[in-house]
Amino acid sequence: MKKPNKSAARIALTFPGSAAIAAKRRKSIPHEFVLDALSPVDPWTRPMFGCTAVYVGEKIVLILRDKPNSSIEDNGVWLATTRDHHESLRRDFPAMRSIAALAEGVTSWQVLPADAADFEELALRACALIVAGDPRIGKIPGSRRPKKPRSLRLAKSAKPPGKSSIK
Repeated sequence: MKKPNKSAARIALTFPGSAAIAAKRRKSIPHEFVLDALSPVDPWTRPMFGCTAVYVGEKIVLILRDKPNSSIEDNGVWLATTRDHHESLRRDFPAMRSIAALAEGVTSWQVLPADAADFEELALRACALIVAGDPRIGKIPGSRRPKKPRSLRLAKSAKPPGKSSIK
């Protein structure tokens, strides 16, 4: 299941008698060399939380993050993994750690920090593992639960008639 990469710039439109109208230009993808390294497995991207999520098939494998004004310690390449794989991945990636912005303590997602001395080497090693089909990296996102109709949500939050919280 390959989805198109929607990050390409849009074409400006011109109408007779008017100036060119340019569509919204998207931000550049941080750490774009990662996509080049993953090209053998046809990665596709999607914006997520102001970052770029990278998918291979139906699995999310990485998030690429470079936010200069917010939690800069979490900038880099986020690995989609589980706690079961942390120990073995840490042997391959000694600089890997939990993502501070997600929660305190250990998180399932791990980051290869952009400020690590060997960041590019680590990121390329992660890409090689993904291309090789390493089961430690990548998750199939869960489906979202359908929302309840607004009328049911409002009815549930309303107080029954005749009840008062004042005593």
